[in-house]
Amino acid sequence: MASVAAQALRFKPLLSDTQLRPYPLCHPGPSMDHRWRHCPSVKTGTRSAKPAAARRAAEPRAAAQPAARKAAAHHPPAAVPGAGASRRAAPPRRAPASAKSAQRVRDIVRTGRAVFAELGYERATVTEIAQRLGASEATVFTYFRGKRELCVRVIGDWYDEITAALLQGWPHARPPRAQLEYFVHAHLRLFLGHGSGMCALVLSEGRDKGVAELGAAVLPLHRRYTAALMDLLSRGQTAGTIRSDVPLRLLRSLVMGPMEQMLWEAVASQKPIDVDGAATALGAVLWTAIAAPGSELAALRRLRGRLAQALDDAASG
Repeated sequence: MASVAAQALRFKPLLSDTQLRPYPLCHPGPSMDHRWRHCPSVKTGTRSAKPAAARRAAEPRAAAQPAARKAAAHHPPAAVPGAGASRRAAPPRRAPASAKSAQRVRDIVRTGRAVFAELGYERATVTEIAQRLGASEATVFTYFRGKRELCVRVIGDWYDEITAALLQGWPHARPPRAQLEYFVHAHLRLFLGHGSGMCALVLSEGRDKGVAELGAAVLPLHRRYTAALMDLLSRGQTAGTIRSDVPLRLLRSLVMGPMEQMLWEAVASQKPIDVDGAATALGAVLWTAIAAPGSELAALRRLRGRLAQALDDAASG
């Protein structure tokens, strides 16, 4: 058999230098002529050796391939069971479907409140909550994904309770000063009335921006709780009894700031405070700070006018 070089020289007059390339070693053939004849880089100017019928049968399949790929992109195949399970999102915890399940959730939240109030968020564990509940950790995880979700539920239920209690006794018919004094008294009583545990939880972990990000969950609850105070301040500005040269948000901070300082001191010292006395003194100071200049004198003048009108009506009658 002639050598490769000899056969290459024999084809040199017929093929250009660019066409004369070694055939890839992954397609061996029985002879050198077979390799050159089937090499994709050789352009001989002739059609494929496939029969015409075979070419016509292959054309519809080739035309259908782009459409099949497009359809597959829009309609991916169903996932194989067990494949990619680690990448799928965790299923949501089931909602209580019966009275027994609803009672179980209430028991978990009640026990969780006691543990969080006693130990704080960082030291509390689902294990401790389950042990005090007399159940397994799996029972807690059936209804809550973890400690953070349970703590958010505990704080949310607590805020629901104190907000309802605050609004239930709100003295809408009394003057703005009396309403402000009521808010100060009710706020201190609700935050410290049943111990300082929940107060400490909300003031510390509830404002934390760390891994748990409980502050993002507590902020809308606190805004809903102080909505009645914001409404009082807004109505007072409209009526001229509360300073209108200070923005409402700053007025809210002016009212809530001193009370938060008092709550921090109560939590740190673990000593009970005289809520009634502190609320009365603080309410007087806060009203002096937020009242419109001359509002007291204007109120006395309006009162004198109403009394004079009443005396005139009595004398004429």
